[in-house]
Amino acid sequence: MYKPLENYAFIDGQNLNLGIKSLGWKIDLKKFRKYLAEKYGIKKAYYFIGYLPEMSDLYTSLQDYGYVLIFKPTLRTNSGLVKGNCDAELVLQAMIDIQKYEKAILVTGDGDFSCLAKYLLQQNKLERILSPSQKNCSHLLIKAAKGNIGHMADLRTKLEYNEK
Repeated sequence: MYKPLENYAFIDGQNLNLGIKSLGWKIDLKKFRKYLAEKYGIKKAYYFIGYLPEMSDLYTSLQDYGYVLIFKPTLRTNSGLVKGNCDAELVLQAMIDIQKYEKAILVTGDGDFSCLAKYLLQQNKLERILSPSQKNCSHLLIKAAKGNIGHMADLRTKLEYNEK
C-alpha cells in the first residue's frame, strides 16, 4: 500500500526573503508552500522569522498558507536596522523532529547550516537544500550538501508573485 511521504521543510525566512529580493523578484509564498508539498511531499513547513508586531498580517497569511511559524524576538540597532537571527531555532527544531520526518528540505544559503546539512546527509535525512540565491550561497553549505542543492532562481516562473 502507498504511504505518502512525511517530509519536513525548514525555511530560513530572512535568507529566503533577502536572497530572492537580490535576484530582483518577489516570491509568492502561497505558491511556494504548494510547490513544497507537491514536489517534495512536505507535510510540515517550518518558517523561521523575526517577530515584529507591525507584520502581523504577513504572519496570518503565512499560517493560512500552511506554514508553521517559529518566531525569534528582534532588536533594533541604533541605526534602525532590525536584527533577529533564527539559526539556532532552526537547527534545534530539525533535531527535535528528526524521528518524525523521512527527509528534510532546508531553504537557506547560509553557511551556518552546513553542520546541519552534513549531519542530515550522514543520517540519510537530507532531501535537498534550496538556496534562494546562487551568488550568495555559502561554499560551506555547497560542500556539505555534496551536490544535493538547488537554486531558487530556477523556480522563478513557477513561484514569482504577480500583482493582480
